[in-house]
Amino acid sequence: MGIILKVENINVYYGNIHAIKDVSFEVNEGEIVTLIGANGAGKSSSLNTITGLLRSRTGSIEFDGENISHTPAHKIVSKGLALVPEGRRIFQQMTVKENLDMGAYTGRDGFDDRLAEVYERFPRLKEREKQIAGTLSGGEQQMLAMGRALMSSPKLLMLDEPSMGLAPILVEQIFDIISSLHKAGTTILLVEQNAQAALAVANRGYVLETGRIVTSGTGRELLNSAAIKKAYLGG
Repeated sequence: MGIILKVENINVYYGNIHAIKDVSFEVNEGEIVTLIGANGAGKSSSLNTITGLLRSRTGSIEFDGENISHTPAHKIVSKGLALVPEGRRIFQQMTVKENLDMGAYTGRDGFDDRLAEVYERFPRLKEREKQIAGTLSGGEQQMLAMGRALMSSPKLLMLDEPSMGLAPILVEQIFDIISSLHKAGTTILLVEQNAQAALAVANRGYVLETGRIVTSGTGRELLNSAAIKKAYLGG
């Protein structure tokens, strides 16, 4: 089980604000790794740096053995890394099917098979394939955002706050889907404020505070940590 993503000593600034401070972590093939922390801790900024939407002043980001630190964002997707962004960002005026078509823009080979797999995993999307995406419920929009990312057959799927704004029953459903994707062989990097749910499905986790990684461990270790319980789990 090799390392598919290696982030080393990245430092990211928004103007004069030092948002990410010497952050290093890695994801092994076949794992779910989660980044947890309070709002503003630097979780989303870390993902946006990996995908090329932000740039680090230092360090390196290796994906599948290749340094992608200076690779344009649109080329990173074609290398097999897909991001489901915070807030879903689906194409509101397009149909469900058109959104899924957009997810496959990096290559049409095997399109029908990939679409069939997405519809099998998300039957609701099949039922609503001709519906305008902006009229879907929040949970359905999250499923569509995940399905759109899966249309590129990613080697690594990154999920940014997939449970945000969803009712508890839908949060449970989304995490069931994340677990089933993992069991089917998808490698996942998960950013979540819902630390309890994230650590319950993760192989390993890293805790971010004010732009720094302050601790790491297996999902079970972090769930059982008194400090983590106090800070993030209401214990």
